[in-house]
Amino acid sequence: MKIISKITYLGHKPFQIIYASQPFGYDSTLLSTILEESRRCNSRDSISGALVSRQDIYIQLLEGSMEAVDAAYGRICRDDRHVGIKQFVRRRVSRRFFGKWAMLHDPEISLIWSQQQIKDGVLARISQAEIIGMFKSISIRSDLENFDH
Repeated sequence: MKIISKITYLGHKPFQIIYASQPFGYDSTLLSTILEESRRCNSRDSISGALVSRQDIYIQLLEGSMEAVDAAYGRICRDDRHVGIKQFVRRRVSRRFFGKWAMLHDPEISLIWSQQQIKDGVLARISQAEIIGMFKSISIRSDLENFDH
């Protein structure tokens, strides 16, 4: 596993995107493939991040250089395993949340919305602060607990 610094990279502030999508054809094999591919590509591109997933939703944070994160997000938007992609956050940050992780996987443990709430459209009503807060919490826990990496 490649460790990526949590602090400023080459004098530039890290860039973050947080998005959600609905999985198309979700099962454990598909999820394992997505995690393996994202970890390989993210390590290559010095991207770190986290994926919260279950059968009805992916919520992902990507961070790194703006160019690398935009390229990864573009690949995700073209990937037919994701539908209904919605970007929530696009910003510069002072430090990475997940600098130790090419892609941390949190299998719904941190997801604060039920399947019914997702179905009823809660993602259209959440604030940036709420979704950033969820990932901050995961980041803090990732330093204390064992996560899939």
